[in-house]
Amino acid sequence: MQLQSFERPQLPLFDAFLAATASQELLDKQSHVDAFDEQGFSELVLRGATGHCLHLLAPILRELSQNQDARWLTLVAPPASLTQAWLRDAGLNRERILLLHPRRGQSPLELAEEALRLGRSHTVISWLHPMPGSSRLRLARAARDGQAQSLNISLG
Repeated sequence: MQLQSFERPQLPLFDAFLAATASQELLDKQSHVDAFDEQGFSELVLRGATGHCLHLLAPILRELSQNQDARWLTLVAPPASLTQAWLRDAGLNRERILLLHPRRGQSPLELAEEALRLGRSHTVISWLHPMPGSSRLRLARAARDGQAQSLNISLG
């Protein structure tokens, strides 16, 4: 009796499994990098009537305006409904708040990024909608550079 040797060809299914596993490992690593890169970025989405959204937002802004950090709470291009009167009535410390509006040719994203990077604010709040992932990363990196926090608020 003669023994035959068989070469086992690699199965296409096995190849697909290895490729999927390798792809998942890369995705996991990328997700970890993205999560790390976005550490200085938070987003709050509020839907409903503007008055109700502002009512929910008031305690958050009040707390941030009373932060013991010597730096500013900076609001970049806030909605028109966030008036000086509203800030006063909501009990915010207006002496610690800086309101910024983009100059001609400057986007609110660029202005928020610049305010974060300068490091003169403990928190920079923007109202950008929609907020693509690339913008999140830009703000998170600028926040890291300026040792600040970036908060984007989406009112819808």
